[in-house]
Amino acid sequence: MLALAAALGGCETDDLAQVGARALKPLPAALAAEIDKRNMPRESPILVRIFKEEAELEVWKQDAEGKFALLKTYPICRWSGELGPKVKEGDRQAPEGFYTITPGQMNPNSNYYLAFNLGFPNAYDKANDRTGAFLMVHGDCSSAGCYAMTDEQIQEIYALGRDSFLGGQKSFQVQAYPFHLTPLNMAKHRNSPHMAFWRMIKEGNDHFEVSRTEPHVDVCEKRYVFDARAPGNASAPLTFHPRDKCPAYEIPEAIASPVKAKQASDERAFAEYVNKGVTTVVVKTGADGGMHPLFLAKLQSKSVFDFQNVNRDVKAPSGPLPANINPPHTPEPEITTAAFAPASTRAAQPGESTSTLRTIGGWFGVGGSQPAATAAPAVAPTTAKAKPAPTQTAAVLSGATPKPVPAPASKPKPQSDVVQVPSQQAQSQAALPQAASPPASAASSIPDLIAGASPPVTPSNSFEGRWSAIR
Repeated sequence: MLALAAALGGCETDDLAQVGARALKPLPAALAAEIDKRNMPRESPILVRIFKEEAELEVWKQDAEGKFALLKTYPICRWSGELGPKVKEGDRQAPEGFYTITPGQMNPNSNYYLAFNLGFPNAYDKANDRTGAFLMVHGDCSSAGCYAMTDEQIQEIYALGRDSFLGGQKSFQVQAYPFHLTPLNMAKHRNSPHMAFWRMIKEGNDHFEVSRTEPHVDVCEKRYVFDARAPGNASAPLTFHPRDKCPAYEIPEAIASPVKAKQASDERAFAEYVNKGVTTVVVKTGADGGMHPLFLAKLQSKSVFDFQNVNRDVKAPSGPLPANINPPHTPEPEITTAAFAPASTRAAQPGESTSTLRTIGGWFGVGGSQPAATAAPAVAPTTAKAKPAPTQTAAVLSGATPKPVPAPASKPKPQSDVVQVPSQQAQSQAALPQAASPPASAASSIPDLIAGASPPVTPSNSFEGRWSAIR
């Protein structure tokens, strides 16, 4: 299966049932101490929440009272695509929705240090004919449809999952969202074609936030259903079929009542923001995903960043970024320059009378050829700073003033999605092609390998080449 995945251009398949059979490093002392301080058993269940726009991954852990509490927030090093769910193979979208991670989906021999498979497509995705495979949360900080962390981060997250399985948790849930589903964010994104989908998964988000327990997820009529149970007078257990009509069900009052109150409050706040004219964000940014500002700060001067809206509890991992990092990029705006020439020097335009013999004679200097057109001086374009895209990532990457560069002396190289650092130069003319430097084939050292595990395979080609065919 691993060879098949490689042939298809994907990352890998998972080694089944390897969790617990391989020795990982213990949790860092500081994280272990925090778990003890929070009265959380070391092997209690976990739950993961992912937020694309904020580029954050949260690990929640169950305390001694059986409620989930936020343990740690990790900045995401890279995710690809736009906001919105993954729809088809090759769209570079990172999934959104509710996914179940079993021990068999944990891969200690990942090509990207450590990884766990999200299990895309799930029952909802299949019911809606969505395609794709090998969508992971992994290390290596490069993404083509995945959520990429640093090796240091995935080491901790993987270890937390391993400990929960050893404690008896049969699976843990991943909730992947486009952003924190607050009334303000929903108002900002109200023009998105994905709004109906986001309102549906917000219901699951609301169930979790009011109960602090993992919502039970079913699928029927091609939609998610949360915490459904058989009515009190039912004689048979509930059975859900993803494409069929939903059976009669009810939601426990302890969850249904506070969820209803929360949703009513959120709708009132949403309407107020809309009535106040809260500015909407661009539906498609063209930036191909995002990266947390703490990681972008490692690539550029911190002076170009606005950290006012960054979660102060999120800390950047120590150490440098991987050598093959591919930061998100924003397409540069096209600049159109108009050139004008006096009528006496204009070249003949289509539709003007031009003798074929005269034209041919002009080529050889024979007969009455028309005077050569004199190149008119182009109107000098006015240099202006490009308006930054409304997303956090795009604003960071467009912070520098464009500088003119000379025309390339040789034939330009084809563009590449993978670069070492984001370019800070813009071409002086729109007609000049841009060449992106190809990624250096550098193997990053991977410290602290899992004891007893085979060394991770270091990819010899670019990340994009390995993933693009399967996404």
